[in-house]
Amino acid sequence: MTNTVVSRGATMRANAYTCCIVWLFPTIPRNGPSSRNASRVCSRSSDVLNTSAGLNLIIVGTGVGFLFALLALTLGAISFPLLLDRDVGAAVALLTSIRVVAANPLTMTLWGFIVAALLLVGSVPFFLGLTVILPILGHATWHLYRKAVEPDPNPLPEYQPREKTPRSAADFPASLFPTWR
Repeated sequence: MTNTVVSRGATMRANAYTCCIVWLFPTIPRNGPSSRNASRVCSRSSDVLNTSAGLNLIIVGTGVGFLFALLALTLGAISFPLLLDRDVGAAVALLTSIRVVAANPLTMTLWGFIVAALLLVGSVPFFLGLTVILPILGHATWHLYRKAVEPDPNPLPEYQPREKTPRSAADFPASLFPTWR
């Protein structure tokens, strides 16, 4: 399981590096970096910010990004805590999340802006603020879920640990293999 997470992280880093290289590739000549490259990068940034095509790119990109963020908020705000709390499937959790967002659009919009603002604030100090912000957001999301979704009518029974019999230290090797007694 750990190898999968590491490989995903490596893949994400490789994709980020590839995007940076593709963005800067036209500005790097064959003989290596020079002061002309810096002016080309500034020129490219100026083209994006000062031309109508660049402004259209910013407006459309921001709009599409907003729609993806809205979709992520709608699908994930309630479904993840619900999957952790109850024995339900992914489809039930997603539909419940969509129903909660549809029933409380103002509250969920406010929650989305709060999350975005806190993530922005946490990202400013070299992403170190996220070590404080993310646990707070996780805890707050749990409380939002508990307020928005009715309690489970059939809660799981309380955990009752089995009573352990006292053991002697001399039984140690045999206690590793209880069927050999």
